[in-house]
Amino acid sequence: MKRLIEIKEYDILTCNIAFKDEYVYLDNDSFEQLENMILHCNEMEDVEAYDFFSVSTKRHVWKVIRAKNYVGIVQLKNGTQIQILPKIHGKTAIDPKKTFLKMLKSLQEFPSKTFNETNLRTDHMTLLEIFIRLYIEEVQKLIKKGLKSSYYATEDNLNAYKGKMVFSQQLKYNLVHRQRFYTRYDEFGMNRAENRLIKATLLYLLKQSTSNDNINEIRKQLIHFELIEQSKNYSKDFSQVKIDRNSKDYQTIMQWSKIFLNNESFTTFSGNSFTKALLFPMEKVFESYIGFHLKKLLSDSAWQVQLQDKGYHLFQGKFALRPDIVLTNDTSKIILDTKWKMLSNTPHNNYGISQADMYQMYAYAKKYHAKEIYLLYPLNTEVEQMKEIYFNTNEGEQSAEVRVFFVDCHRVEDSLEKLVKKFTLAAQ
Repeated sequence: MKRLIEIKEYDILTCNIAFKDEYVYLDNDSFEQLENMILHCNEMEDVEAYDFFSVSTKRHVWKVIRAKNYVGIVQLKNGTQIQILPKIHGKTAIDPKKTFLKMLKSLQEFPSKTFNETNLRTDHMTLLEIFIRLYIEEVQKLIKKGLKSSYYATEDNLNAYKGKMVFSQQLKYNLVHRQRFYTRYDEFGMNRAENRLIKATLLYLLKQSTSNDNINEIRKQLIHFELIEQSKNYSKDFSQVKIDRNSKDYQTIMQWSKIFLNNESFTTFSGNSFTKALLFPMEKVFESYIGFHLKKLLSDSAWQVQLQDKGYHLFQGKFALRPDIVLTNDTSKIILDTKWKMLSNTPHNNYGISQADMYQMYAYAKKYHAKEIYLLYPLNTEVEQMKEIYFNTNEGEQSAEVRVFFVDCHRVEDSLEKLVKKFTLAAQ
Protein backbone atom coordinates (compact mmCIF):
# COMPACT_ATOMS: atom_id res chain seq x y z
CA MET A 1 0.00 0.00 0.00
CA LYS A 2 1.49 3.33 -1.08
CA ARG A 3 1.59 6.04 1.58
CA LEU A 4 2.02 9.70 0.68
CA ILE A 5 4.04 12.19 2.74
CA GLU A 6 3.68 15.74 1.44
CA ILE A 7 6.27 18.40 2.24
CA LYS A 8 7.54 21.67 0.76
CA GLU A 9 10.98 22.91 -0.14
CA TYR A 10 13.27 23.22 2.89
CA ASP A 11 10.82 21.40 5.19
CA ILE A 12 12.38 19.24 7.90
CA LEU A 13 11.60 15.53 8.36
CA THR A 14 11.98 13.70 11.67
CA CYS A 15 11.29 10.17 12.91
CA ASN A 16 10.93 11.45 16.51
CA ILE A 17 7.17 11.29 17.07
CA ALA A 18 7.44 13.77 19.96
CA PHE A 19 8.14 16.52 17.39
CA LYS A 20 5.48 15.60 14.81
CA ASP A 21 3.69 18.91 15.38
CA GLU A 22 6.84 20.95 14.81
CA TYR A 23 8.32 19.03 11.84
CA VAL A 24 7.08 16.55 9.25
CA TYR A 25 6.92 13.09 10.81
CA LEU A 26 8.27 10.08 8.90
CA ASP A 27 8.10 6.55 10.32
CA ASN A 28 11.39 4.91 11.33
CA ASP A 29 11.57 2.51 8.38
CA SER A 30 10.96 5.22 5.78
CA PHE A 31 13.32 7.64 7.54
CA GLU A 32 16.13 5.05 7.52
CA GLN A 33 15.56 4.28 3.83
CA LEU A 34 15.70 7.96 2.91
CA GLU A 35 18.77 8.46 5.11
CA ASN A 36 20.50 5.50 3.43
CA MET A 37 19.78 7.00 0.04
CA ILE A 38 21.53 10.20 1.08
CA LEU A 39 24.45 8.70 2.99
CA HIS A 40 25.31 6.11 0.35
CA CYS A 41 25.07 8.48 -2.59
CA ASN A 42 28.79 8.02 -3.32
CA GLU A 43 27.94 4.64 -4.86
CA MET A 44 26.05 6.47 -7.65
CA GLU A 45 27.66 8.02 -10.67
CA ASP A 46 27.05 11.69 -11.49
CA VAL A 47 24.52 12.04 -8.66
CA GLU A 48 25.06 13.77 -5.35
CA ALA A 49 22.13 13.18 -3.01
CA TYR A 50 23.32 16.00 -0.76
CA ASP A 51 22.17 18.36 -3.52
CA PHE A 52 18.59 17.33 -2.78
CA PHE A 53 18.53 16.53 0.95
CA SER A 54 20.74 17.17 3.95
CA VAL A 55 21.10 15.04 7.10
CA SER A 56 21.91 16.68 10.40
CA THR A 57 21.01 16.58 14.08
CA LYS A 58 18.98 18.93 16.23
CA ARG A 59 19.23 19.18 19.98
CA HIS A 60 16.61 17.00 21.71
CA VAL A 61 15.21 15.92 18.30
CA TRP A 62 18.22 13.85 17.14
CA LYS A 63 18.48 13.15 13.39
CA VAL A 64 16.59 15.29 10.89
CA ILE A 65 16.48 15.40 7.09
CA ARG A 66 15.92 18.72 5.32
CA ALA A 67 14.65 18.96 1.74
CA LYS A 68 16.42 21.47 -0.50
CA ASN A 69 15.19 23.39 -3.52
CA TYR A 70 14.21 20.36 -5.61
CA VAL A 71 10.55 19.56 -6.25
CA GLY A 72 8.93 16.28 -7.24
CA ILE A 73 8.50 12.71 -6.01
CA VAL A 74 10.78 10.28 -4.17
CA GLN A 75 9.46 6.74 -3.89
CA LEU A 76 11.01 4.39 -1.32
CA LYS A 77 11.19 0.59 -1.43
CA ASN A 78 8.47 0.20 1.18
CA GLY A 79 5.98 2.08 -1.03
CA THR A 80 6.18 5.41 0.81
CA GLN A 81 6.07 8.38 -1.55
CA ILE A 82 7.55 11.70 -0.47
CA GLN A 83 6.05 14.51 -2.51
CA ILE A 84 7.99 17.78 -2.39
CA LEU A 85 6.03 20.85 -3.52
CA PRO A 86 7.41 24.29 -4.37
CA LYS A 87 6.92 27.30 -2.11
CA ILE A 88 5.01 29.45 -4.59
CA HIS A 89 3.47 32.56 -3.08
CA GLY A 90 1.14 35.20 -4.46
CA LYS A 91 -2.01 37.18 -3.85
CA THR A 92 -4.20 34.62 -5.61
CA ALA A 93 -5.67 31.35 -4.43
CA ILE A 94 -4.34 29.35 -7.42
CA ASP A 95 -3.23 25.81 -6.60
CA PRO A 96 0.61 25.87 -6.43
CA LYS A 97 0.67 22.56 -8.31
CA LYS A 98 -1.08 24.17 -11.30
CA THR A 99 1.46 26.99 -11.35
CA PHE A 100 4.31 24.51 -10.98
CA LEU A 101 3.01 22.58 -14.01
CA LYS A 102 2.80 25.83 -15.96
CA MET A 103 6.42 26.48 -15.02
CA LEU A 104 7.47 22.99 -16.10
CA LYS A 105 6.09 23.54 -19.61
CA SER A 106 8.87 26.06 -20.22
CA LEU A 107 11.57 23.55 -19.21
CA GLN A 108 13.29 22.15 -22.28
CA GLU A 109 13.73 18.68 -20.76
CA PHE A 110 10.04 18.34 -19.81
CA PRO A 111 8.26 16.20 -22.45
CA SER A 112 4.73 17.68 -22.56
CA LYS A 113 4.49 21.25 -23.83
CA THR A 114 0.89 21.73 -24.94
CA PHE A 115 -1.29 20.54 -22.05
CA ASN A 116 -3.68 22.90 -20.29
CA GLU A 117 -2.82 22.85 -16.59
CA THR A 118 -6.11 24.59 -15.69
CA ASN A 119 -8.06 21.54 -16.89
CA LEU A 120 -6.13 19.12 -14.70
CA ARG A 121 -7.77 18.15 -11.41
CA THR A 122 -4.66 18.66 -9.35
CA ASP A 123 -6.27 19.19 -5.96
CA HIS A 124 -6.50 15.46 -5.12
CA MET A 125 -3.69 14.22 -7.37
CA THR A 126 -0.05 13.69 -6.51
CA LEU A 127 2.60 14.93 -8.92
CA LEU A 128 3.20 11.33 -10.00
CA GLU A 129 -0.50 10.86 -10.81
CA ILE A 130 -0.46 14.16 -12.72
CA PHE A 131 2.48 12.95 -14.82
CA ILE A 132 0.64 9.66 -15.44
CA ARG A 133 -2.38 11.69 -16.56
CA LEU A 134 -0.20 13.68 -18.99
CA TYR A 135 1.06 10.41 -20.46
CA ILE A 136 -2.48 9.13 -20.84
CA GLU A 137 -3.47 12.32 -22.66
CA GLU A 138 -0.55 11.91 -25.08
CA VAL A 139 -1.62 8.32 -25.81
CA GLN A 140 -5.21 9.48 -26.36
CA LYS A 141 -4.00 12.03 -28.93
CA LEU A 142 -1.99 9.35 -30.71
CA ILE A 143 -4.91 6.91 -30.84
CA LYS A 144 -7.15 9.59 -32.35
CA LYS A 145 -4.60 10.13 -35.10
CA GLY A 146 -4.09 6.38 -35.47
CA LEU A 147 -1.33 4.01 -34.36
CA LYS A 148 1.34 3.78 -37.04
CA SER A 149 2.23 0.55 -38.83
CA SER A 150 5.63 -0.26 -40.30
CA TYR A 151 7.93 -3.12 -41.22
CA TYR A 152 9.56 -4.68 -38.17
CA ALA A 153 11.93 -7.61 -37.75
CA THR A 154 10.54 -10.76 -36.16
CA GLU A 155 11.75 -14.29 -35.45
CA ASP A 156 9.65 -17.45 -35.44
CA ASN A 157 9.79 -21.22 -35.82
CA LEU A 158 7.79 -21.87 -39.00
CA ASN A 159 6.60 -24.83 -41.04
CA ALA A 160 7.45 -22.97 -44.25
CA TYR A 161 10.75 -21.26 -45.04
CA LYS A 162 10.53 -17.44 -44.92
CA GLY A 163 13.23 -14.74 -44.69
CA LYS A 164 16.69 -15.72 -43.36
CA MET A 165 17.61 -18.76 -41.34
CA VAL A 166 18.82 -18.14 -37.74
CA PHE A 167 21.23 -21.07 -37.53
CA SER A 168 21.90 -20.88 -33.79
CA GLN A 169 18.17 -21.15 -33.03
CA GLN A 170 17.63 -23.74 -35.79
CA LEU A 171 20.17 -26.03 -34.15
CA LYS A 172 18.70 -25.37 -30.73
CA TYR A 173 15.04 -26.08 -31.57
CA ASN A 174 14.92 -28.12 -34.79
CA LEU A 175 17.54 -30.87 -34.61
CA VAL A 176 14.66 -33.32 -34.25
CA HIS A 177 11.90 -31.35 -36.04
CA ARG A 178 13.70 -30.98 -39.36
CA GLN A 179 10.49 -30.00 -41.14
CA ARG A 180 10.52 -26.66 -39.27
CA PHE A 181 12.58 -23.51 -39.98
CA TYR A 182 13.69 -20.95 -37.39
CA THR A 183 13.91 -17.74 -39.42
CA ARG A 184 14.10 -13.97 -39.14
CA TYR A 185 11.89 -11.95 -41.49
CA ASP A 186 10.18 -8.57 -41.86
CA GLU A 187 6.51 -8.21 -41.02
CA PHE A 188 4.24 -5.23 -41.70
CA GLY A 189 1.87 -4.14 -38.94
CA MET A 190 1.44 -2.19 -35.70
CA ASN A 191 3.75 -4.38 -33.64
CA ARG A 192 6.58 -1.86 -34.07
CA ALA A 193 8.98 -0.91 -31.25
CA GLU A 194 7.18 2.36 -30.37
CA ASN A 195 3.81 0.64 -29.89
CA ARG A 196 5.37 -2.20 -27.86
CA LEU A 197 6.97 0.38 -25.55
CA ILE A 198 3.69 2.27 -25.12
CA LYS A 199 1.91 -0.95 -24.15
CA ALA A 200 4.68 -1.79 -21.67
CA THR A 201 4.43 1.72 -20.17
CA LEU A 202 0.65 1.51 -19.82
CA LEU A 203 0.91 -1.87 -18.08
CA TYR A 204 3.62 -0.49 -15.78
CA LEU A 205 1.56 2.59 -14.90
CA LEU A 206 -1.48 0.40 -14.26
CA LYS A 207 0.45 -1.09 -11.33
CA GLN A 208 1.90 2.23 -10.17
CA SER A 209 -1.23 4.36 -10.19
CA THR A 210 -3.58 4.65 -7.22
CA SER A 211 -6.01 6.99 -9.00
CA ASN A 212 -9.24 5.30 -10.10
CA ASP A 213 -9.62 7.80 -12.94
CA ASN A 214 -6.13 7.08 -14.24
CA ILE A 215 -6.52 3.31 -13.85
CA ASN A 216 -9.82 3.31 -15.77
CA GLU A 217 -8.34 5.44 -18.56
CA ILE A 218 -5.28 3.18 -18.87
CA ARG A 219 -7.53 0.13 -19.22
CA LYS A 220 -9.46 1.89 -21.99
CA GLN A 221 -6.24 2.67 -23.85
CA LEU A 222 -4.95 -0.91 -23.54
CA ILE A 223 -7.90 -2.14 -25.63
CA HIS A 224 -6.27 -0.47 -28.66
CA PHE A 225 -3.05 -2.44 -28.01
CA GLU A 226 -4.55 -5.95 -27.75
CA LEU A 227 -2.83 -7.16 -30.95
CA ILE A 228 0.49 -5.56 -30.01
CA GLU A 229 3.12 -7.35 -27.93
CA GLN A 230 4.42 -5.84 -24.72
CA SER A 231 8.06 -4.76 -24.93
CA LYS A 232 10.26 -7.25 -23.10
CA ASN A 233 13.61 -5.63 -23.91
CA TYR A 234 13.33 -1.89 -23.32
CA SER A 235 16.86 -0.93 -24.34
CA LYS A 236 16.61 -2.89 -27.60
CA ASP A 237 13.23 -1.40 -28.49
CA PHE A 238 14.31 2.15 -27.58
CA SER A 239 17.34 1.72 -29.86
CA GLN A 240 14.93 0.98 -32.71
CA VAL A 241 12.86 4.12 -32.16
CA LYS A 242 13.44 6.64 -34.93
CA ILE A 243 11.56 9.92 -34.85
CA ASP A 244 11.08 11.45 -38.30
CA ARG A 245 8.30 13.30 -40.10
CA ASN A 246 6.27 10.07 -40.33
CA SER A 247 6.60 9.25 -36.63
CA LYS A 248 6.77 12.72 -35.01
CA ASP A 249 3.51 11.99 -33.14
CA TYR A 250 5.50 9.51 -31.03
CA GLN A 251 8.20 11.93 -29.89
CA THR A 252 6.65 13.15 -26.63
CA ILE A 253 5.29 9.72 -25.74
CA MET A 254 8.69 8.11 -26.17
CA GLN A 255 10.26 10.72 -23.87
CA TRP A 256 7.69 9.90 -21.19
CA SER A 257 8.12 6.14 -21.73
CA LYS A 258 11.87 6.46 -21.11
CA ILE A 259 11.18 8.31 -17.87
CA PHE A 260 8.73 5.69 -16.63
CA LEU A 261 10.32 2.48 -17.94
CA ASN A 262 14.04 3.23 -17.61
CA ASN A 263 13.75 5.62 -14.66
CA GLU A 264 15.47 8.15 -16.94
CA SER A 265 14.32 11.10 -14.95
CA PHE A 266 15.37 14.73 -14.75
CA THR A 267 17.30 13.69 -11.65
CA THR A 268 17.57 9.94 -11.19
CA PHE A 269 18.82 7.97 -8.23
CA SER A 270 19.55 4.26 -8.20
CA GLY A 271 20.27 2.22 -5.12
CA ASN A 272 18.99 -0.22 -2.54
CA SER A 273 16.69 2.02 -0.52
CA PHE A 274 14.30 3.44 -3.07
CA THR A 275 12.71 2.75 -6.44
CA LYS A 276 12.71 6.14 -8.11
CA ALA A 277 13.14 9.85 -7.70
CA LEU A 278 11.61 12.32 -10.11
CA LEU A 279 12.95 15.71 -9.05
CA PHE A 280 13.19 19.14 -10.66
CA PRO A 281 15.74 21.84 -9.68
CA MET A 282 13.59 24.90 -8.96
CA GLU A 283 16.47 27.28 -9.73
CA LYS A 284 16.53 25.95 -13.29
CA VAL A 285 12.72 25.79 -13.60
CA PHE A 286 12.36 29.43 -12.47
CA GLU A 287 15.09 30.60 -14.85
CA SER A 288 13.49 28.78 -17.78
CA TYR A 289 10.02 30.07 -16.85
CA ILE A 290 11.14 33.72 -16.80
CA GLY A 291 13.22 33.39 -19.96
CA PHE A 292 10.42 31.75 -21.93
CA HIS A 293 7.78 34.33 -21.01
CA LEU A 294 10.10 37.30 -21.40
CA LYS A 295 11.07 36.21 -24.93
CA LYS A 296 7.40 35.81 -25.75
CA LEU A 297 6.54 39.24 -24.31
CA LEU A 298 9.36 41.04 -26.17
CA SER A 299 9.07 39.14 -29.46
CA ASP A 300 7.65 42.15 -31.34
CA SER A 301 9.73 44.82 -29.58
CA ALA A 302 13.08 46.44 -30.29
CA TRP A 303 14.68 44.41 -27.49
CA GLN A 304 16.80 41.40 -28.36
CA VAL A 305 16.66 38.64 -25.74
CA GLN A 306 19.67 36.38 -25.23
CA LEU A 307 19.36 33.51 -22.73
CA GLN A 308 22.47 32.11 -21.03
CA ASP A 309 24.77 34.50 -22.86
CA LYS A 310 28.38 33.30 -23.27
CA GLY A 311 29.96 36.47 -24.59
CA TYR A 312 32.43 37.25 -21.78
CA HIS A 313 34.97 35.52 -19.56
CA LEU A 314 37.18 36.43 -16.63
CA PHE A 315 40.94 35.89 -16.26
CA GLN A 316 42.12 35.14 -19.79
CA GLY A 317 39.03 33.20 -20.73
CA LYS A 318 39.32 30.66 -17.92
CA PHE A 319 36.05 31.53 -16.12
CA ALA A 320 32.87 31.98 -18.14
CA LEU A 321 30.33 34.64 -17.29
CA ARG A 322 26.86 33.42 -18.04
CA PRO A 323 24.03 35.77 -17.05
CA ASP A 324 20.58 34.23 -17.33
CA ILE A 325 19.15 36.95 -19.62
CA VAL A 326 20.79 39.77 -21.58
CA LEU A 327 18.53 42.41 -23.17
CA THR A 328 19.90 44.74 -25.82
CA ASN A 329 18.50 47.43 -28.11
CA ASP A 330 20.11 50.26 -30.08
CA THR A 331 20.96 52.28 -26.98
CA SER A 332 20.85 50.05 -23.90
CA LYS A 333 22.03 46.79 -22.42
CA ILE A 334 20.30 45.27 -19.38
CA ILE A 335 21.27 42.14 -17.44
CA LEU A 336 18.62 40.04 -15.70
CA ASP A 337 19.53 37.18 -13.37
CA THR A 338 17.00 34.85 -11.73
CA LYS A 339 17.38 33.55 -8.18
CA TRP A 340 15.00 30.98 -6.71
CA LYS A 341 15.26 32.20 -3.13
CA MET A 342 12.75 33.70 -0.74
CA LEU A 343 13.99 37.10 0.42
CA SER A 344 12.89 38.60 3.72
CA ASN A 345 12.03 42.09 4.98
CA THR A 346 15.35 42.45 6.81
CA PRO A 347 17.27 45.53 5.56
CA HIS A 348 19.98 45.00 8.21
CA ASN A 349 20.74 41.63 6.58
CA ASN A 350 20.50 42.96 2.99
CA TYR A 351 17.11 41.20 2.73
CA GLY A 352 18.85 37.80 2.48
CA ILE A 353 20.65 38.63 -0.78
CA SER A 354 23.90 36.69 -0.83
CA GLN A 355 27.23 38.45 -1.04
CA ALA A 356 28.37 36.02 -3.76
CA ASP A 357 25.39 37.04 -5.92
CA MET A 358 26.32 40.71 -5.62
CA TYR A 359 29.93 39.96 -6.60
CA GLN A 360 28.53 38.18 -9.62
CA MET A 361 26.35 41.17 -10.54
CA TYR A 362 29.35 43.49 -10.24
CA ALA A 363 31.30 41.31 -12.68
CA TYR A 364 28.36 41.41 -15.12
CA ALA A 365 28.18 45.21 -14.89
CA LYS A 366 31.89 45.61 -15.62
CA LYS A 367 32.23 43.13 -18.45
CA TYR A 368 28.93 43.93 -20.21
CA HIS A 369 29.16 47.70 -19.55
CA ALA A 370 25.59 47.47 -18.28
CA LYS A 371 24.19 50.39 -16.30
CA GLU A 372 21.19 48.41 -15.06
CA ILE A 373 21.03 44.91 -13.63
CA TYR A 374 17.90 43.25 -12.29
CA LEU A 375 17.87 40.42 -9.79
CA LEU A 376 14.58 38.55 -10.15
CA TYR A 377 13.25 36.70 -7.11
CA PRO A 378 9.93 34.90 -6.57
CA LEU A 379 7.32 36.93 -4.72
CA ASN A 380 6.48 35.91 -1.17
CA THR A 381 4.09 37.32 1.43
CA GLU A 382 6.86 38.89 3.52
CA VAL A 383 8.15 41.14 0.73
CA GLU A 384 5.02 41.97 -1.31
CA GLN A 385 4.48 45.30 0.53
CA MET A 386 8.11 46.36 0.48
CA LYS A 387 9.38 49.37 -1.43
CA GLU A 388 11.87 49.00 -4.25
CA ILE A 389 15.27 47.57 -3.35
CA TYR A 390 18.29 48.77 -5.29
CA PHE A 391 22.04 49.17 -4.88
CA ASN A 392 24.45 51.54 -6.63
CA THR A 393 28.16 50.92 -7.19
CA ASN A 394 28.80 54.71 -6.77
CA GLU A 395 31.62 54.84 -9.30
CA GLY A 396 30.72 58.06 -11.11
CA GLU A 397 30.28 57.61 -14.84
CA GLN A 398 31.08 53.91 -14.45
CA SER A 399 28.30 53.41 -11.88
CA ALA A 400 25.77 50.63 -12.27
CA GLU A 401 22.54 49.92 -10.40
CA VAL A 402 21.38 46.51 -9.23
CA ARG A 403 17.61 46.46 -8.76
CA VAL A 404 15.58 43.72 -7.12
CA PHE A 405 12.29 42.73 -8.74
CA PHE A 406 9.77 40.22 -7.38
CA VAL A 407 7.92 37.94 -9.80
CA ASP A 408 4.45 36.60 -8.98
CA CYS A 409 4.81 33.07 -10.37
CA HIS A 410 1.04 32.61 -10.50
CA ARG A 411 0.70 35.66 -12.77
CA VAL A 412 4.06 35.75 -14.50
CA GLU A 413 2.78 37.63 -17.58
CA ASP A 414 1.46 40.52 -15.47
CA SER A 415 4.67 40.68 -13.43
CA LEU A 416 6.94 40.75 -16.45
CA GLU A 417 4.84 43.43 -18.15
CA LYS A 418 5.48 45.64 -15.10
CA LEU A 419 9.18 44.83 -15.29
CA VAL A 420 9.37 45.72 -19.00
CA LYS A 421 7.60 49.04 -18.37
CA LYS A 422 10.09 49.77 -15.60
CA PHE A 423 13.26 49.37 -17.64
CA THR A 424 11.70 50.78 -20.82
CA LEU A 425 10.88 54.03 -19.03
CA ALA A 426 14.37 54.11 -17.52
CA ALA A 427 15.94 53.69 -20.95
CA GLN A 428 14.05 56.67 -22.42
